Amino acid sequence: MLAKIHSFGLSGLLGFAVEVEVDVSPGLPAYDTVGLPDAAVRESRERVRSALRNSGFEFPMRRLTINLAPADMKKEGTLYDLPIALGILAATAQIPPESAEEYLFLGELALDGAVRGINGVLPMLISARESGIKKVIVPVENAAEAAHIGDISAYAVSSLSEAAALLRGQAEALPIARGEWKGEAAEGYTDFADIKGQQGAKRAAEIAAAGGHNLLLVGTPGSGKTMLAKAIPSILPALTFEEALEITKIHSIMGNLRGSDSIALRRPFRSPHHNASTAALVGGGSKALPGEISLAHFGVLFLDEFPEFQKDALEALRQPMEDGTVTITRAAMRACYPAQFMLVAAMNPCPCGYYGGRQDRCRCTPSQISRYRGRVSGPMLDRIDLHVEMTEVGYEDIAGRAPGEPSAAIRARVDAARDRQRARYQGEGILFNAQLTEAHMQRFCPLDDKAEALLKRAFTALDLSARAYGRVRKVARTIADVEGSEVIRPEHIAEAVQYRSLDRKYWGG
Repeated sequence: MLAKIHSFGLSGLLGFAVEVEVDVSPGLPAYDTVGLPDAAVRESRERVRSALRNSGFEFPMRRLTINLAPADMKKEGTLYDLPIALGILAATAQIPPESAEEYLFLGELALDGAVRGINGVLPMLISARESGIKKVIVPVENAAEAAHIGDISAYAVSSLSEAAALLRGQAEALPIARGEWKGEAAEGYTDFADIKGQQGAKRAAEIAAAGGHNLLLVGTPGSGKTMLAKAIPSILPALTFEEALEITKIHSIMGNLRGSDSIALRRPFRSPHHNASTAALVGGGSKALPGEISLAHFGVLFLDEFPEFQKDALEALRQPMEDGTVTITRAAMRACYPAQFMLVAAMNPCPCGYYGGRQDRCRCTPSQISRYRGRVSGPMLDRIDLHVEMTEVGYEDIAGRAPGEPSAAIRARVDAARDRQRARYQGEGILFNAQLTEAHMQRFCPLDDKAEALLKRAFTALDLSARAYGRVRKVARTIADVEGSEVIRPEHIAEAVQYRSLDRKYWGG
C-alpha cells in the first residue's frame, strides 16, 4: 500500500515542500530511502523502527521504500522522522491515510517515540503558509516558535503516539494559542552614563545608531573603546515585529531558539573572537549555514582588535557591507542570507597600542606600525562611515562625579530620528539612512549651495572616493535627522566630513 505525507525542507532561508511517499510491498524485509537523503535522513531508519515498536505499533516485516520528493533536492536533518513514521502507519492502515493529508508534519523521533525539537521551524512555516498550507504538526519544543505565524493552525505533539491519536480522532485537536510579541527594552548593557569622558565618541555612536552606520573606534588601551561598543545596544531603537521575524528566521536555522522565547525580543549583539574564520564570519561550511554577519542582522557586529582578524575574513565582509546580503554557493546548493548589520570595529593605533598617547610609551618602529595598520585595507575603511579617535581619559573625567547623559535620553533622540526615516522612506523598501542608494540620495539628500560648496572643498582636500562622498551625504542626512532638520545644512556636512579624516591621519592619505 502507498501513503503520502506532507513535510517541508530548507534551502538557505527558504522552505520547500517535500512529499514523503511510503510504499509497503510484499517481499523480503528491506528498508530503502531515496530522494537525495543525507546521512541523518538515512539513519532515520533505526530511529523510526524503534520509535514505532516502543510506541506499541507494528513495524511491517515487508519491503519498505521511502521516497522524498522532489528527488533532485538535497534532504538534510532529522525533521523527516515523524512524517516517515506516520507514513508507515498510514501505509499499513494503523492510522486512517486520509486523515494525514490535511497536515504538514515536522519532527525528530527518539527511540522511545518521543518527538524532539528541530531547527528551522520558523522559516519553514513561513514558506508553508505562503504555499497555502493551513495545518501543521510540530514538536512541543518548537510550539512557541510556531505560535507567531499567522494564518496557519499549528498543533504541538510530544510523542508519536500523541500524533497518531490526533489523526485517529482519539484526541482533541487544539491548535497552539497565537503568541503575543512585545519587544524588550535593551537592559543589561553598559549605560552611556557610566562612560567617562569621550563626548566626541559618544556623539559619533549616537549618529551611527540613528542611521545604522558603520563605526570605527581607534584609541590606546583603556580609552574605553570596548566599553562604548558594548553600550551601543542600549541606544538602538526597539525592534518591530517584522524585524523580529527576520532575525528569528536566521537564529532558528542555527538552533538558537529552543528553550527560549523562540522569537527575537531585542536586537542582536555579536562579538566574535579575532581568530574567527571566514566561514564563521560570513557563513559557509558544508551546509552553507549563516555566519556572524547574518546572526547580527538588524543589530550590531562588534569586531574588537580589528586588525588581528584574518585579512581574507575582513575582505570578505566588504560585499555584504555594501549589499546587505550574502550569497553562499556550494556545488549542491545556493543560499542567500540577509546581513543588514551595523559594524562597530575597535583597534589600537599600533601593535603595542600606545602610539599618540600622552606619555609617548610607543616603541613600535614605523615599519611595524605600517604593517599593522595595513591589515585594514583602504576599500574596507571606505565602507566604514564614521572614523573616531578616542584619546586617553583624563583624571578629572575619571574622578568626576557629575553624571553623564544616560542611554535612555540618547535612545529617545535615536528613536525620533528613526521615526523620521521610516516616515520618509515609506514604500521605498528601506528603513534607515545607511540603506540609501544613489537614486534615493538624489531625492532625499539635497544640498543647498553652501553645503554643496563645503562638500566640494572637502572632496578635493581629503581626496575622497565616490563611495566616501556618498557616505558623507548619508551621515549628514542622519545628523540632520538627529537635530530634527529636514534640510541638510553646512554644519551637518562639516560634522560628517570630520568623521572621514581619521584614515588620512593614520593611514597616510
